[in-house]
Amino acid sequence: MVKEFKEFISRGNVIDLAVGVIVGGAFGKIVSSLVNDVLMPLIGICLGGLDFGGLSLKLGDSSINYGMFIQNIVDFLIIAFCIFIFIKLINKISRHEDKKEEEKVKSDEVILLEEIRDLLKNEKSR
Repeated sequence: MVKEFKEFISRGNVIDLAVGVIVGGAFGKIVSSLVNDVLMPLIGICLGGLDFGGLSLKLGDSSINYGMFIQNIVDFLIIAFCIFIFIKLINKISRHEDKKEEEKVKSDEVILLEEIRDLLKNEKSR
């Protein structure tokens, strides 16, 4: 069981996933800071000095902080857009590499047909 666990951990997919989670968490903090500390204050200034973080609705003793909800929505949209652009870039690079590989590698059938063609040309020229 320990051996199987070592094999599982040493696979590239698990390590890639772990790195992705760590980088994603750090990226999420950066985007949250961008939204909370830069974008939302600028949007608030454009809307007449409105502070989104302080927007709330008081109902009795409880408070509904819908301003924080708005900030989290903006945060999510920025992260989703960045991931969309990143995936689109990776797919474009991947397709470009696949096309290069297809051009370089000829199938066995194509090689065989080319050999037959060359043999037929040689026989006709005799």
